[in-house]
Amino acid sequence: MIPRWTVLVTYSGKMGGTKGIAAAVDVELSSAGLAVTLLDAADVESVDRFDAVVLGSSLYIGRWRPDAMKVLKLLAGRNTELGHIPVWLFQSGPCGDGAQTQQVPSPTKVRRYAERLGAGPPITFGGRLDPTRATGFIAKKMAAGELAGDFRDFDLIRSWAQNIAADISRPAHTARQ
Repeated sequence: MIPRWTVLVTYSGKMGGTKGIAAAVDVELSSAGLAVTLLDAADVESVDRFDAVVLGSSLYIGRWRPDAMKVLKLLAGRNTELGHIPVWLFQSGPCGDGAQTQQVPSPTKVRRYAERLGAGPPITFGGRLDPTRATGFIAKKMAAGELAGDFRDFDLIRSWAQNIAADISRPAHTARQ
């Protein structure tokens, strides 16, 4: 019998939208029988005990959050020292018309880490901009206009997570490298 996979689902964001995406991924992976740990990236000190990782960050001015970048660095170190583990990446942020289907290029550093980790490019999910949670001049201005609202597509998020669960279940991954 193959032991149950342990999967870290971790995220970094400012206003809760990215956390909501990560929570939906957690539910889907758990429903598929995987042992999932959901953590804010700020709380991740090591990735060594996990068999796979799903990492997401909100995008701000075309950049990933520092805590998400910290986890990418931990993954790069872990994959060098302990061997490869599968990694899936997502980013959230576009708001307004077309946000649910818009794929935003990931930052150069994120692309480089993704290549090193053997991960595909991050999938982009629409973001959420809640006027009651917006802090700072720019965020408040954006939240006062047509960019305010929840542009996350949870059907798409759940489908993506189900594909991850199916990918983990494939024989190449179940051999537990």
